[in-house]
Amino acid sequence: MTTITARERLINAAVEAFAEKGFAGTTTRDIASRAGMSPAAVYVHHDSKESLLFTVSLNGHRKALDVITTAAASSADPIERLRTMVYEFSLWHADNSRVGRIVQYEYHALTADHRTDVAGYRRSIEKAMQDALADGVDQGVLDVDDVPGTAFSLLSLGVDLVRWFEPGGSRSGPELATLHADLAVRMTRPNSR
Repeated sequence: MTTITARERLINAAVEAFAEKGFAGTTTRDIASRAGMSPAAVYVHHDSKESLLFTVSLNGHRKALDVITTAAASSADPIERLRTMVYEFSLWHADNSRVGRIVQYEYHALTADHRTDVAGYRRSIEKAMQDALADGVDQGVLDVDDVPGTAFSLLSLGVDLVRWFEPGGSRSGPELATLHADLAVRMTRPNSR
């Protein structure tokens, strides 16, 4: 059995509170109560509510970057690489839609320095997709006129899931991830447009 630390309990409680009430509508008292702690306990681990949001955002972006880079390394074949990257990125966003929603919609609540840190992860995620597309173009397997725009659009398929996806809905995360992966391949293959 895994023991959850006080810091992890606070992070989990912050995710639940931010997802339910939004950053502005959440107090440190709400977070502490959900974690089964006193309000003062929050400040032992984080100096502010924004610090908790930053931790949630960093953790989410690090995991999304890990997902996309692992998928990028999964195959030397440009088509399979692209399919896997879009599938895994979309699936991660479906499986982690609450965290993803917070990360996407509460970005502007971060301090300028924290937004800068998070933006670095976003650029790395975009670069991984751009590199995969450019490699496919170089090999003559993909037909993409605007690599940065296409990379952004393909990543947006997964990111947009956090806006509306709910587990138990009419389509599962794997079904949507498969759809997105198939669309990505069809949109980028020669003679498919």
